[in-house]
Amino acid sequence: MTTLHDTTAAPALADRSVWPASTTEPRPGEVAVGGVALTELADRFGTPVYVLDEAEVRDRCRTYTDAFPDAEILYAAKAFLCRAMAHWVAEEGLGLDVCSAGELELAVTTGFPADRIVLHGNAKSPRDLASALRLGVGRIVIDSPSEIARLAAAVGPGGHQRVMVRVVPGISAGGHDKIRTGTEDQKFGLSISDGYAQHAIARILDQPQLELTGLHCHLGSQITSVKPYLAAVRRLVGLMARLHRQHGVILPELDLGGGHGIAYRPGEPALDLTALARRVRAELTGACAAAGLPVPRLLIEPGRAVAGPAGIALYRVLAVKHTGAHTYVAVDGGMSDNPRPALYGVRYAPRLIGRAGGPPAPVTVVGRHCEAGDVLAAGAELPDDVRPGDLLAVPVAGAYHLSMASGYNLVGRPPVAAVTDGRARLLVRRESLDDIRARDVGL
Repeated sequence: MTTLHDTTAAPALADRSVWPASTTEPRPGEVAVGGVALTELADRFGTPVYVLDEAEVRDRCRTYTDAFPDAEILYAAKAFLCRAMAHWVAEEGLGLDVCSAGELELAVTTGFPADRIVLHGNAKSPRDLASALRLGVGRIVIDSPSEIARLAAAVGPGGHQRVMVRVVPGISAGGHDKIRTGTEDQKFGLSISDGYAQHAIARILDQPQLELTGLHCHLGSQITSVKPYLAAVRRLVGLMARLHRQHGVILPELDLGGGHGIAYRPGEPALDLTALARRVRAELTGACAAAGLPVPRLLIEPGRAVAGPAGIALYRVLAVKHTGAHTYVAVDGGMSDNPRPALYGVRYAPRLIGRAGGPPAPVTVVGRHCEAGDVLAAGAELPDDVRPGDLLAVPVAGAYHLSMASGYNLVGRPPVAAVTDGRARLLVRRESLDDIRARDVGL
């Protein structure tokens, strides 16, 4: 696999481009992933359930290490993290990008090397910083001026911590306003244009216990064009050149973040990773040569592009309702296990599993929650004879589903099962009513 939208290894399904490469259709209507039938997984683990193809995760990790052989690849844990996921990305040679003590401690306590972890976040809590220093993370990304003094004090006069600075390059990129983080009008980072980034860097250089290793930026999410990354390289190398002139410092690292776009439905664009790697490398080499600087080591932080296409959500149809010209297909999950359609207007391509079904018809797949905005797939095409009891599969469900799941209506969060080589195993168990009751300790 050379790009994130390559489908040459996929089976002969009409919508194969958004399914894991291991997907097969043993007979009409039946679909297997990782050698395991989805109907079997639904019967064994119940619904809703997330299915994660281990081979797809590993293959996508290798795609990054192949495309960027000289870079440090950090999997963005916020997309989805569990102990198995931490093991897989560690075994594939990736580092980890975390944004809380929870993500950090889960990874380290399951054996992930702390020195391959980067902690970032716009408002790190005292616990976040204390855990990072206690466990020995490789780098902490400073996001605001107040963190400099807090971190220096926590490290202590005899201590040492490698840090980066998250800067705002003033570039608008991403699939939705709420996930564009390279612009001036959002909460992340320090602006280059108003001088806050330069001022913070000068303060860090005055702290002997803090070692500034490089600059960090993250432009946004669901970016499908290479051009914003090239613009970011030019602006960050320009800042590096100014820092060299003013302070005599040469920064050895440059973190371009992630945000690499994937297709959620057949025909949608996805970022061409091969083109990204080639053009970023050329842009960085040329910009550094023009500035008289050595080429820094790149850091890349993919999350969605690794986990998203490896995951499938399975739901059972509970009701079918015809209201005027609309058909609503209600399933046993919804916005508590996938808030992304409500937050960002994301659209999916659900598929009927277990039988062939009739001719396609437009429907709206909705959830079970007491909320009019609980829509999982607007404008979807499903067989016109879809009925209660049917099984639906939603591909590209591996990122920002369970990690953003809520306790709305106290229905409990779904489990996660992994498939590989014809075998399935439970990674994360279903949240039970006993779990929910156990947290409620007051009267």
